[in-house]
Amino acid sequence: MLDQQDSEEVKTGTTIVAIEFDGGVVLGSDSRVSAGNSVVNRVMNKLCPLHQKIYCALSGSAADAQAISELLRSQLHLHSTEIEEEPRVGAAATMVKNFSYRYRDELSTHLIVAGWDRRGGGQVFSTLSGGLIRQPFAVAGSGSSYVYGFVDAEYRAGMSRAACQQFVLDTLALAMNRDGASGGVAYLVTVDEHSAEERVVLGNDLPAFFNG
Repeated sequence: MLDQQDSEEVKTGTTIVAIEFDGGVVLGSDSRVSAGNSVVNRVMNKLCPLHQKIYCALSGSAADAQAISELLRSQLHLHSTEIEEEPRVGAAATMVKNFSYRYRDELSTHLIVAGWDRRGGGQVFSTLSGGLIRQPFAVAGSGSSYVYGFVDAEYRAGMSRAACQQFVLDTLALAMNRDGASGGVAYLVTVDEHSAEERVVLGNDLPAFFNG
């Protein structure tokens, strides 16, 4: 007989966020994975590279999200080989959207695709429920409901690279403090024309917004 943890779907719980800046994007996620009320992984990196400068932030069912990202990574590599150039962020997001919509009754995911390409620069796409929306920033996952007011109030058009990194880190810290399904460490990826820079911020080093 399965115990309660085994019978519960393993979910990323999650808070994921991405934001554009002039010249690139910043993505971030927490690291907690849960099954029901149990935490089954405290340090899962939910920022998956689809290509060198294109990343996918995962939320929803952990198995579904990982399966999609692995399949799309392979498809995007083939697409890049066929066109003999680096893939566009919009093409990667469209692949994610099409796959998510085609299997919408079998899969439980919400993915954010973000990255940089030479034609469009930094771009963020949300793919909820088979839709495809280009946004200056996007948040998703169970923790997102706790931070919508914060991101709406704090976002400013034309924010610098450093300001966007702090925006992502602050958003994650607030969500992880309020949402029981989000927690662990914060993963950040900053993507621009030259590189994809990954960073891990431990729980003790996250911003604090109150004393207590």
